[in-house]
Amino acid sequence: MRQRWSKQTILDTAVELLSSSEGDELFSMRKLAAELGTDSSSLYRHFRNRTELMLAIVDHVLVQAMHGYRRQGTWRARLVDLTLRAWDAYAALPQLAKDASHYPGSGPGSQLVIEETLQALIDAGVPEELIPEWYHRLVTLSVSLISAHAASQSSGLTEQKRRLQTFRVITLGADPADFPALVHYGRRIEPVGFTRESFLATVELVLDAVPARQERTCAGEGIV
Repeated sequence: MRQRWSKQTILDTAVELLSSSEGDELFSMRKLAAELGTDSSSLYRHFRNRTELMLAIVDHVLVQAMHGYRRQGTWRARLVDLTLRAWDAYAALPQLAKDASHYPGSGPGSQLVIEETLQALIDAGVPEELIPEWYHRLVTLSVSLISAHAASQSSGLTEQKRRLQTFRVITLGADPADFPALVHYGRRIEPVGFTRESFLATVELVLDAVPARQERTCAGEGIV
């Protein structure tokens, strides 16, 4: 008799499979079913299609990322905490992260991230009418950077080396008379890719521009 897997087990297995995927190896319901030792038809008892499965996986990852989160400190410290939790969660899942903008999540994990981001902006004293705009700026920036970094890392080492070699030919072969800055910095720049620290530095630049009018500090409220 075919074993029936729980939704939790399916999602845990999906995350494990995504974390072990390399290069252009695509995640699919068929591969997930094979990992579980069943066929894909059994997955449709829980998820109607791949999109619904991916949305559930994203939310599952966000729930795990928010484990232990506390609403404490300044609004800025909380937004930094939220963005770094997202970065760390997706860093181990580049196959999922590169499509993060396609699968925003649709459950308690997503709701919690959205709520805490909005609460931080409220505590910053951002004018009521500007809160949606600044929410979208922060989320769009974070998701875009995470997706771009993941796309550069999920193509496999061979493809990454080939892309870097092509980039080096372009930069090092430039005429210094026409492209002096490119020639000067060519050996120190890469086509795409950055570290956790540079991601945070970019987020900090946006936080510097948030129209904060107060500095409300939370003593500490357990969320998850």
